[in-house]
Amino acid sequence: MVEATAPLSAEQQDIAALAKGGRTNFLGFLLRLAARIPFLFIAGRLYGAEDLGRFASATIAVELAAQLATLGQKRGLAQQLASDDRDGAEVVADALLLSGFVSAVLAALLYIFPAPMFPSGHFTPLQRLLPLTVLPIALGDIALAALAYRFDVGATVRARSVVEPWTLSIVAGLVWLAGMWTIDLRESGLILAYVASIFAATMTTFVPLLRSYGVPRHWSPRPIDLLRLAGSNLPLAGADAIEWGTRKLDLFLLGVFQAPTAVVGIYYVAQQVATLPQKLKTSFEPILGPVITRNLQGGNYPAVARQVCQVGFWIIAAQAGVALALGIPGAAVMGLVGPNFVAGTAALGLLLAAEVAAATAVVSEAALIYVARVRNLWISLGTIVLQGALTVGFMLAARRAGLDPLMQAAGAAAALAIALACASLAKSWLLGSLLSERISNWRWALIWAAAPAVLVGYAAKLMPEWVELALGIPAILGVYGTVIWRRGFGPEDRILFRKQTL
Repeated sequence: MVEATAPLSAEQQDIAALAKGGRTNFLGFLLRLAARIPFLFIAGRLYGAEDLGRFASATIAVELAAQLATLGQKRGLAQQLASDDRDGAEVVADALLLSGFVSAVLAALLYIFPAPMFPSGHFTPLQRLLPLTVLPIALGDIALAALAYRFDVGATVRARSVVEPWTLSIVAGLVWLAGMWTIDLRESGLILAYVASIFAATMTTFVPLLRSYGVPRHWSPRPIDLLRLAGSNLPLAGADAIEWGTRKLDLFLLGVFQAPTAVVGIYYVAQQVATLPQKLKTSFEPILGPVITRNLQGGNYPAVARQVCQVGFWIIAAQAGVALALGIPGAAVMGLVGPNFVAGTAALGLLLAAEVAAATAVVSEAALIYVARVRNLWISLGTIVLQGALTVGFMLAARRAGLDPLMQAAGAAAALAIALACASLAKSWLLGSLLSERISNWRWALIWAAAPAVLVGYAAKLMPEWVELALGIPAILGVYGTVIWRRGFGPEDRILFRKQTL
C-alpha cells in the first residue's frame, strides 16, 4: 500500500525551492572549480605572474562599469516582476533596454579613455577591445536575474560555470599557441580569452530567456518609467557596486602601493581560488530574492527570518568546508599554478576566511534591499571605507616593519576579512530589528565538524604534494561533511539534499 504524501505548506514549498536552487548551483560550483583550475594553470605557467597582474588590473575597470550599468536590477528585477501588472517579457525588455543604454555609454567612454584599464599607457590594439565586454556582462546579469525569478538557475550554471570558464581556458591556451609566431597576439592572449568567454556566456543566457519569457508582443519603451526605475534602483545599484568593490579594492590598492606587477598577479590567483566558495552563497541569491519578496508582501516576517537563517547556515556550512579543503593544503593548491605562486598562501587563507565571514551579510542583505535599501547602502559604504582604511594601514605597517611585498598583500586580505565580518554583524542586527526576529546563522556544530577536518588536513600535509591534493582535499571534505551532517543538520536542513515535488 502506497502512503500518500502530505502536501507541502507554502513556507515548506519556499524552502524546497531554495534547496533545489542551491543544489543546482552547487553542481555549478563544482563545474566552475573544475574549469577554473585549468585557466589558472595556463595563465600562471604559460603567461606568468606579470601578465596575470596586468590582466587583473585591466578587467577591474570593465567589471565595475558593468556593475554600474545593471543599475541594481540583478536583485531589483524580482520586485519589479512581482509588482508590475504587465507581461513579464515587457518588464524584462525595459530592464535590458535601460542597462543596455548605460553599458553602451560606459563602454564607449572606456574605449575613448583607456587609462582606467591600462594606467601604464601600454596596450595593444587587441587589448583595447576589452570595453566591448561591458554590454554583454550587464545584459547577461539581467537575463539571469529574470530567469532566476522563475526558479531557472540551470541557466546560470550553464553560462557561468560551464561556458564562461571553459571558453576562457580553451581560448587562453589556443591564443598562447598561436602567439608562438606572433608576439603581439600572445601579449593580448588573456584579454582576448576573457572577451570570448563573456560573449559566449551571454549568448548562452539568451536562449533560455527567450524560451521562458518569449518575445514581447506589444512592448514599447517608456522613457519616463525607465528613468523612474533607474532612480528607485540607485540604492540597489550602489549596494551591488560596493559588494563588488569589496572584492576588488584590495587588488586595486595593491596595484597602487606595490610596484611589482607579479605581486598583483599572485594575489589575483589567490583571490580567484578564494572566490570559488563565494559562488556557493550566490547560488541561493537568485532564488532567495523572489521567495523573500512574496513573504514580505504578505507580511510574513517570521518566515523571512527563518529563511534567512536557514539559507545562511547552509551557506556557512558549505563555505567553511570548502575553505578548509582549499586552505589547509593552500601551498599545494597555489603551487599548481606555478612555484612562484606558493608565496601567496597566507593571502589565500585569509581570503577564504573572509568569504566565510561575509555569508551572513549576504543573506541579510537579500531581505534588507526590500525593507531598508538606504540603510543597507550606508552599511555597505561604511564597510568599504573600513576595508580601505585597514588595507592601507596594514600595508603601511608591514612596509615599515620591513616585511616582503607578499606579506604586505596578506595585510590587504586580513583587512577584507575584518571589514566583511563587521558588515555581517551590522546587517544581521539591522534586519533582526526590522523583522523583530533574531537573525543568526551560527551553530556550534561548525566547530565540531571543523576540528577533525583540520586534523585530517594537517596529516595529509605530511604526505607528498600530489597525495595531499588528490587524497587530502576529498578526505577533509568527507570528514567535515560527515560530522556536519550528523551533528549540525536537522530535518529542516536535510531538505537541501532531498528532492521534493513542489
